[in-house]
Amino acid sequence: QVRLVESGGGLVQAGGSLRLACVVSGSILNSNDMGWYRQAPGKLREFLARISSVGSTVYAASVKGRFTISRDNAKNTVYLQMNRLKPEDTATYYCNRIPAWAWGQGTQVTVSS
Repeated sequence: QVRLVESGGGLVQAGGSLRLACVVSGSILNSNDMGWYRQAPGKLREFLARISSVGSTVYAASVKGRFTISRDNAKNTVYLQMNRLKPEDTATYYCNRIPAWAWGQGTQVTVSS
């Protein structure tokens, strides 16, 4: 079955950067549209960014201009470069196919003020 493993989260000060990675196993990545999402405590999961199988991208207004989604099909990996982080970016971050497979465990991002 398909497995998603997110990594790269951590604690960072406001204004800092992190690069998240999502390794997909059990399926070939290159034919799938992929997305990044986040969920803060007590809130619904939020869409952040999408990358198509041919590399076109879409971003939520809350992260546009600060976050960049990319993919390396040879490594079966999707990335999320996050710059100019804000305390309100604190959440658990997830990646998934669009439409979704089963969700992975996510990676925690904490931004201190």
